[in-house]
Amino acid sequence: MKAARIHQYGDAGIIRYEEVLRPMPEPDQVLIRVAAASYNPSDAALRSGFLQAVLPVDLPYTLGFDVSGTITETGSDVSSFTVGDRVVGRLDYGGASAEYVVAAAGTLVKAPTTIPLADAAAIPVAALTAWQALHEHAHPTAGQRVLINGAGGGVGVFAVQLAKHTGATVIATASGRSAAAVRTYGADQIIDYTRTPLADALDGQVDAVINLAAISPEAAAELVPLVRPGGIIVSIATPVDPPATAQVTAVHFDARNDIEQLAEIVELIDMGALTVGVTESHPLSALALVHRKGEAGQTHGKITIIP
Repeated sequence: MKAARIHQYGDAGIIRYEEVLRPMPEPDQVLIRVAAASYNPSDAALRSGFLQAVLPVDLPYTLGFDVSGTITETGSDVSSFTVGDRVVGRLDYGGASAEYVVAAAGTLVKAPTTIPLADAAAIPVAALTAWQALHEHAHPTAGQRVLINGAGGGVGVFAVQLAKHTGATVIATASGRSAAAVRTYGADQIIDYTRTPLADALDGQVDAVINLAAISPEAAAELVPLVRPGGIIVSIATPVDPPATAQVTAVHFDARNDIEQLAEIVELIDMGALTVGVTESHPLSALALVHRKGEAGQTHGKITIIP
């Protein structure tokens, strides 16, 4: 089978599209014929070597944390799935950027039935991150004001919608190329951060900030006065460290895998209450190009990778 692998850490040019042996499932695993993987900034961070301390991997290594596909073989201990089931999941140790991948059955859920199977690969990492930022940390409620900084990215697709579902007023920052999409996801106000400073565009303070953007420490500090006393800043990117006098709570976290939450997200999608926004699809052989575009800031929304 074909796979996109790295044999060393470095820039996007080290990604090899090459022939490898098809894996065999262990007793608690399934073999998946991959419909799609997706690109996440964490893929580029791992490839560059920035995650070695928290996610050491054996080289050569097949990239890709998100997967959707069809089960073609099950291990002897697997009873939750059968051959032919369409599944989606987050692979904590990667491997999705290939024609086939093995995964522990306990890390997968049934894929949505109302969207193309390949589009489902856009869900796990981004949607779980948005879900946990909002429902485990920010806890917005109806009538509150939530600012989502970096709403045009892959996590922002889900964060805007999930925040809107709570009844909150959603204010989103997005560049001009992402504004139309962010508006369709339900943002009440869109601020083009390339044209207008946030402090000038906001009509009063907000109850919560969800920061999804890798910003400078100076820009992170500028988020603090935007939040009312007693409010919260949740960041998945640059940490924010408000002074005690601001009376603002700050949380910086890394999302975790949670199949119960993922199953809830899939249910919302099949109910039509949550949209999956795939903005681009590329063949697996072009993964290095996708990494280059992502690192250059030339992408928005979610990008799927098709074997």
